[in-house]
Amino acid sequence: MTERINSTYSGASGQVKEIDAFIDELEQGGSLDGKLIAILHRAQEIVGYLPGEVQAHIARRLSISPAKVYGVVSFYSYFSMVPKGKYAIKVCMGTACFVAGSEAILNEFKTILGIDAGEVTPDGLFSLDAVRCIGACGLAPVIINNSLEAGNVDYAAKAGLMDCFECGSCTYVCPARIKLVQRFRVGKQRLRLRQAAAKAATKER
Repeated sequence: MTERINSTYSGASGQVKEIDAFIDELEQGGSLDGKLIAILHRAQEIVGYLPGEVQAHIARRLSISPAKVYGVVSFYSYFSMVPKGKYAIKVCMGTACFVAGSEAILNEFKTILGIDAGEVTPDGLFSLDAVRCIGACGLAPVIINNSLEAGNVDYAAKAGLMDCFECGSCTYVCPARIKLVQRFRVGKQRLRLRQAAAKAATKER
């Protein structure tokens, strides 16, 4: 597959400049060794996904093989090689989430959106993916909308998330969004408290 990747990215010049500017900024701070994932994250934010041409352009800038870039992109579920919707919904299907009911949540999203996992709604607004374990097993079942992680998702919370998406005028100061985010963060806060208590108990022994 990597043999078909072009040697340079010929997309919008503004996107190329943004990617190169980010790489140049990192390079000013020293070696680019170990910076591949950070660069891929930024490139995906700029382009929306990581097509072969973008991967090859990054490989050329970092003087590494396209195969190495492709290996990283294909390994991590966060990265996508196909276009995603404005709201990229990912449902974790790791063991803990699956046992906690993530399959039922995924099926309900399929019904609501009218698409299957790996597809995008015709209007380009939503995409749906089933992903491997994201490492938040204590919050199972977990879904992610872009960068917003929702832990301990139940059907009511999921319905609230859809209502928030469909508002169409999303801002971080929106009262409904703040309430929704706070609700989703409760699970993570409880987990952190449990971890802190366990750590304190260990030190006392």
